[in-house]
Amino acid sequence: MTEMDSNNKDKLVTDLRGVVADAEELLHETANVSGEKMSELRARLRERLMTARHKLAQAEEAAVEKAKAAARVTDDYVHDHPWRAVGAAAAVGLILGLLIGRR
Repeated sequence: MTEMDSNNKDKLVTDLRGVVADAEELLHETANVSGEKMSELRARLRERLMTARHKLAQAEEAAVEKAKAAARVTDDYVHDHPWRAVGAAAAVGLILGLLIGRR
């Protein structure tokens, strides 16, 4: 999973949480409004809200599982090739140091 995918998923989760919160607030505020049309609208909104919550939970579970899998793969690689990992970390540190030092 790339950093861009992770950022997009994080933004999606944040946006979905906002939509769910807004929908819940709207549902709560219209509770006292009467009429058959309003009852139908609240029922549809409630159904869509449940669907959004379910999809949000699935997206969060998938993101957590992918993060755990990536951590396991990284941990296995570092244990199998410790000197390569140290060398790569040193190279990244050197490059970052050079870039920061140029400013």
